[in-house]
Amino acid sequence: MKRSELQSQFLEELTKASRKIRTAFNQRVTAHGLTYPRARALWRLAERPGIAQTELACELELEQPTMVRLLDRMEEHGLIERRPSPVDRRVKLIALTPHGEEQATMVRSIADQMRHEVFAGIDMDDLRGLTQLLQTVTGRVAELEATDVPA
Repeated sequence: MKRSELQSQFLEELTKASRKIRTAFNQRVTAHGLTYPRARALWRLAERPGIAQTELACELELEQPTMVRLLDRMEEHGLIERRPSPVDRRVKLIALTPHGEEQATMVRSIADQMRHEVFAGIDMDDLRGLTQLLQTVTGRVAELEATDVPA
């Protein structure tokens, strides 16, 4: 197999794996009454309590209007509170409510179980090597994004 064919095959498999992981995770969280975007936001908010709304949008790679709608729904469901920043009143900080923390714990549990199932029997050295490879690929794609900005 030629190098370019192997590279194409790798990227195709990476894309398929990513889609399948998302689909499986989505099925599991929707069975518990959550949506995939809400589950991702809960996960992130549990990791970064008090994050600014704009930072959260960047981390989740969501456009600002989409982020606002998502947070509106999460607030309506009692999952989050928006709080003014003590240093800039234009900035809204997002905090999980106790109900939101419970839901974030459930999301984490679902993710932990999926990881256990997906990586069962996979050698740690193989996983380390693949992780390093993906970090390299991600870094190179980020460099392309930075240099391919249209004038």
